[in-house]
Amino acid sequence: MADKAVILVSGGLDSTTVLAMACEQGFDCYTLSFDYGQRHRSELAAAQWVSEAMAVKEHKVVKLDLGSIGGSALTDTAIDVPEQETSGIPVTYVPARNTVFLSIALGWAEVLGANDIFVGVNAVDYSGYPDCRPEYISAFERMANLATRAGVEGNRLKINVPLINMTKAQIIQAGMARGVDYSSTVSCYQATAEGAACGVCDSCRLRKQGFIEAAVKDPTRYS
Repeated sequence: MADKAVILVSGGLDSTTVLAMACEQGFDCYTLSFDYGQRHRSELAAAQWVSEAMAVKEHKVVKLDLGSIGGSALTDTAIDVPEQETSGIPVTYVPARNTVFLSIALGWAEVLGANDIFVGVNAVDYSGYPDCRPEYISAFERMANLATRAGVEGNRLKINVPLINMTKAQIIQAGMARGVDYSSTVSCYQATAEGAACGVCDSCRLRKQGFIEAAVKDPTRYS
């Protein structure tokens, strides 16, 4: 019987590539998405589509309301999504998002008896988010093995970050080599309800440049 893994899937380019990698490694994949009050909710439909296309064992959507604490352009409509390059940690950073998401993934992994969690964080083209760095992932993995029954009983949990040192172009090339169809993925921070991308936000710019550098035709639907 194959080992189980929980894969955080947003419906975007990176997490879709990670799911393809986990499938290739032979894991029974359980995908987890979050309806957290994000303005780009069309990514949830993309996550569902990706999960069905890759025939995962189960796809779960957990509802949270991170908009109730605000603090991010992705959860507070009063804060504009920047359409020009900015310095420092951008306003699209959602406070503690990856910590919240990974904690819930950790809980589901325990319930499933899974020792592996996959997440598409990236330290190269990562928009300056502090919870996408290798040292953060290492710290969370240490905490996870201290804080869970599974960890205490010797069933060590691993946080897998296969994209951590890859450029966006390398990620796209890795996905293409595994047959990933990026046409229905949604990366845009202000995508329409139908999933069409704005083409100008930080995420769109990184994605667009990635396809150029990978020498792959960009299949993104732009509004």
